[in-house]
Amino acid sequence: MAQLATMVRRRVDFGSTVAVVAVGDLLAIALWVAVGEVNHGFPPWEYPLRMVTTMIPFLIGWAAAAFVGGLYTEDAWQFPIRAVSWTAPAWIVAVLIAQALRATPIFPGNAALTFALVSVGVGLAVLLPWRALVAYWTTAE
Repeated sequence: MAQLATMVRRRVDFGSTVAVVAVGDLLAIALWVAVGEVNHGFPPWEYPLRMVTTMIPFLIGWAAAAFVGGLYTEDAWQFPIRAVSWTAPAWIVAVLIAQALRATPIFPGNAALTFALVSVGVGLAVLLPWRALVAYWTTAE
């Protein structure tokens, strides 16, 4: 059990900045899912359960990739270029995990190459500026 605690401490810094970053990540992912749902005729305010079930595989994928990649440590946003270079591959892995989950009967949807590519592109368009802003904000202090 002590080894698990040590591993978690290496991958996650517990503090208010990490909490803000995690909430921002959640909001960024929710934003791109919401935009996608609206574009497909399912506004989240009318179909909230659909949005949640669409988002869950991506949150699971992001949580796994961010944990393994150490994206919730201060090192991850020490410099804007580092924030971007650590976030991009983690999001790609998160999308791959999400697509694998969507291919199971547990989650709606399916694994589709087009959706994976759009997910990577739009997700990066939202996450990268957010993570770069975090890096700029925390290094400007």
